[in-house]
Amino acid sequence: MSGENRKTVIVTGAASGIGFACVQGLLSAGHYVCGTDLQPVPTQLLQAHAARFLEVRADIADDADCRRVAARTVEAFGRPNGMIHMAAAHSTLTWRELTREDFDRILSVNVTGSFLMARAAAEHMASGGAIVLTSSSSINVGGIGGRGRGGPAYVSSKAAIIGLTRALARSLAALGIRVNAISPGSTETAMTADYDEEARRKVAERTLIARMGRPEDIAAVAQFLISDAAGYMTGEIVHVNGGGGFG
Repeated sequence: MSGENRKTVIVTGAASGIGFACVQGLLSAGHYVCGTDLQPVPTQLLQAHAARFLEVRADIADDADCRRVAARTVEAFGRPNGMIHMAAAHSTLTWRELTREDFDRILSVNVTGSFLMARAAAEHMASGGAIVLTSSSSINVGGIGGRGRGGPAYVSSKAAIIGLTRALARSLAALGIRVNAISPGSTETAMTADYDEEARRKVAERTLIARMGRPEDIAAVAQFLISDAAGYMTGEIVHVNGGGGFG
């Protein structure tokens, strides 16, 4: 990849699942990546690209941490061209089990954290930059929680991402920054590790592809959304669920 086509991209939730798949895909494509997570990123799997990868441990629900991630990215690689925000907190608590504190914590991480990280990146972003936030297909079926599945707090937080995406798309358009969101179906990540066999079977039956998603399936679309090929897209919610939205 020529230097002029290389991008600098911040990826949150970089330690595992879809976030780590994004890191791997971007590095393999020749880009510079700042990966951030509360947990350590498995950098031993990225040795071939170590010169183009920066790890920053951070809490995306903390404004100072978000600003530090963006500043460290600029110091290491220059202004970011993109930000893929995959970090999130899961909640499987049912409506009877949820406390106000539980609900507020999920909103703080998943909604406020998305805004704080997007703002921190945008303040340093070059014109023509792109931000990808993450919703969830659970908002279409109204997850009730239990057995590893998202409950009311998680579903509400992911529904809010749609409004946030569209508000930021309008807010940042004058700066030449595009904002889209990806809405994954059930994917083989830590969030679905507790699904029992019945839950997995039902997920597969709801899709036209007849399987759960893989992190690479979602990461590929997120990478497209920050690419120049998606330059005419902003304010959109892109569903990647194997056709599971049809029924």
